[in-house]
Parts: sequence; C-alpha cells; structure tokens
Amino acid sequence: MSEQAREAAGENLPQLRLDNQLCFPLYASARKVVNAYTPLLRPLGLTYTQYIVLLALWESGKTTVGDLCRRLYLDCGTVTPLLKKMEESGWITRRRCKEDERVVYVALTEQGWALREQAKDIPEKMGKCICMPKEDAFALYTLLHRLLDSME
Repeated sequence: MSEQAREAAGENLPQLRLDNQLCFPLYASARKVVNAYTPLLRPLGLTYTQYIVLLALWESGKTTVGDLCRRLYLDCGTVTPLLKKMEESGWITRRRCKEDERVVYVALTEQGWALREQAKDIPEKMGKCICMPKEDAFALYTLLHRLLDSME
C-alpha cells in the first residue's frame, strides 16, 4: 500500500485515531498519577499496588482475598503474589478459613498498621501534584466511578 493510500485510509477510519480514544487519556493519566506516587511511596518500601491494598485494609483491618480483589478491581492472579510479598515484608498475614479452605483472610499486622501513620500525608502531597480545581477533581472522581460501575 502506498503512503498516500495509507494516509487516505487513516482519514476514512476516524474511530482508529488515537485522539478519538477514551482509553488513551485514561491510560496516560493513570500512568502519570501512579508515577507521581512513586517518590512518596519509595521511602516506605511500597509500590502503588501495595499502597492501595493497604488503603483497603486500613479501612477494614481484615478482609478476604476475594473481597479485596473486587474492591480493587484486580484479579486473584495479580493479588496473590502481591499479598505473598506483603506478608514476607511483615505487613499482613494470610490465613485460610477453617470452615471453607477456599477462602483466605488477609489481616494487617502491627507493622502494617504502623505504615498507616507513615503514609498519612501522602494524599495531601498527591493533591498538590494534581493542578486542577477541587470541583473538577471531584467531578472526575465521580465520572470515573460511574465508568467503573457501568463496566461491571
């Protein structure tokens, strides 16, 4: 196919233009936000995914792996090795349910609870990294949750 024909083909398929994709600004924004967390989490020895696991556990103290996966929109294949590393670091414990061994409970250790105090300023610091009015940030938050809900 000639260069001219390829350019004409691109003009005939606007749905394939990168600028017309909702997924692209979502993906690029998510990457930038996660990258902004990195220097804040590194001193605590945390990755972003470990941080969101801890956020969920700091709310509940204890949950099942299945509930954690649903809450974080992650699959078990992603969460299980993550939890194993977090357990090796001493932040959590994992215990099988005695009544149903398919169910695994995840709970914070004292060390996991102590990280909460060390991480308490991260949301405020991140808020300073995102230069948009609070109203816009809240509207974006609301729209993103509506998008997540619509895709379940």
